[in-house]
Amino acid sequence: LHGLNFTIEDREIFGFLGPSGAGKSTTQKILIGLLKNYQGSITVLRRELSTWDNSFYEQIGVSFELPNHYLKLTARENLCYFRSLYQGPGPIPDPMEILTLVGLADDADKRVAKFSKGMKIRLNVARSLLYRPKLLFLDEPTSGLDPVNARNIKNLILEQRAHGTTVFVTTHDMTVADELCDRVAFIADGRIDVIDAPRTLKKQYGKRSVVVEYTDHKTDMQSREFPLDDLGQNREYFDLLNSAKHIETIHTQESTLEQVFIQVTGQELSK
Repeated sequence: LHGLNFTIEDREIFGFLGPSGAGKSTTQKILIGLLKNYQGSITVLRRELSTWDNSFYEQIGVSFELPNHYLKLTARENLCYFRSLYQGPGPIPDPMEILTLVGLADDADKRVAKFSKGMKIRLNVARSLLYRPKLLFLDEPTSGLDPVNARNIKNLILEQRAHGTTVFVTTHDMTVADELCDRVAFIADGRIDVIDAPRTLKKQYGKRSVVVEYTDHKTDMQSREFPLDDLGQNREYFDLLNSAKHIETIHTQESTLEQVFIQVTGQELSK
């Protein structure tokens, strides 16, 4: 890591995006106190990170990319054990309540050794929510999940923000970041290249044009591109809309977040 400098606002979903080896997980390990030999200053929850004692872990929740559970225990037993480690005041949610949130209620009493990878990932997320953390760290939270469960986890993350939790997401999946994050940081080779809202980045680096796909009386599918600026006064655009036999699609040429990342960093996002 080289000279990282960023601030995350309260109740923000902040995406830390980059390919494998970029420095995402290293940064998260520093922020959650696993790596201590760093230079610089880090303030977490308004306190210098180096001054926190073990009470820090009463404030944060962490879901690692790789499943790390007690395989001979059931899902419920895993959560009950980890729940017993918390010492702070306040009620701790019942494990069944948390398992219901991640869609594992029906598998609560099944040994984790029999879980699929996707189920273990969801149990990771469940464990991170045990103490209603103020700050939530999620490393590739939808990795290995089918579309339905991935959607459920995304909705759960949005719900956590709505309830006042700040969320730090590390991922190489730009679709996840685009759907969830208020702002994103692009990291490559241990350096941050840009930080901004996904929509702002896509507008800044996108192409301001509209493509119309259509068929007419003489040919098969065709397409034409028109400048987005002053589109309402573009006579050729309206002539095409009126003359084409069938309009198939009309869409702006907005860049994807992945295309922006490649343009900014010059790197692909292969994991």
